[in-house]
Amino acid sequence: QVQLVESGGGLVQAGGSLRLSCAASGRTLSMYGMGWFRQAPGKEREFVAVINRSGSNTYYADSVKGRFTISRDNAKNTVYLQMNSLKPEDTAVYYCAAQYQGLSARDDSYNYWGQGTQVTVSS
Repeated sequence: QVQLVESGGGLVQAGGSLRLSCAASGRTLSMYGMGWFRQAPGKEREFVAVINRSGSNTYYADSVKGRFTISRDNAKNTVYLQMNSLKPEDTAVYYCAAQYQGLSARDDSYNYWGQGTQVTVSS
């Protein structure tokens, strides 16, 4: 099993930036494709970004493409989500997740989830 802990959330003004981190323990992160998802109040959880085991491939939701960047440091067992040009509609709880598959955007493909970190973007 792998345990995931997100950090880096907070309150930021529109146009600002945040970097989320997801630290893994229990197993080496290089065994897993890693994704970020988010859930806003009253809405379903949605896919944000995914990165494959080696970090050579990434995929983004259209709503964040060009603004968010997912990356990973397998030596540090950590995955990141750099969020720039934030908008109020980015406000949500952000979750990282690990999957045995490489690059799926489907949340039912993920095997392990973190507890989430709140991101609030004020207008």
